[in-house]
Amino acid sequence: MKMSKTQSAFSFTFTSCTQTVSLVIHLISNSVAIYAAAYLVNGINFNGNWLVLLFAGLVMGAINFFVKPVLKLIAFPFILITFGLFTLVINMALLWTVDLLVKELTIETLLALFWGTVIISVVNFTLSHLIPKS
Repeated sequence: MKMSKTQSAFSFTFTSCTQTVSLVIHLISNSVAIYAAAYLVNGINFNGNWLVLLFAGLVMGAINFFVKPVLKLIAFPFILITFGLFTLVINMALLWTVDLLVKELTIETLLALFWGTVIISVVNFTLSHLIPKS
């Protein structure tokens, strides 16, 4: 079946709109997860407004998009040997990087970093499964 130029343009616009909505949802999900970790874990402090929180979510999303796949590829043998538990160490390192890049977010101890990573993972997992995929 041959598509006209209008159909293909509409299809492209709809696809890019869906991708934009998905990106915004991930940004908000990361921001909510960081806020939840700061609220629930002693040793994680967030001293900023909602714009800074969105920025922190954007930084986390960018790090997860660009750096995490490379780290997982490099650490694949360790991930395999530990049955996936080394992924938690990678996520902790990425959250620590967000802590270094966003001054309003401070993580004081390794235990706080661990529990913050667990909470952020659970919140992102839960929110990603609650939102229907198109």
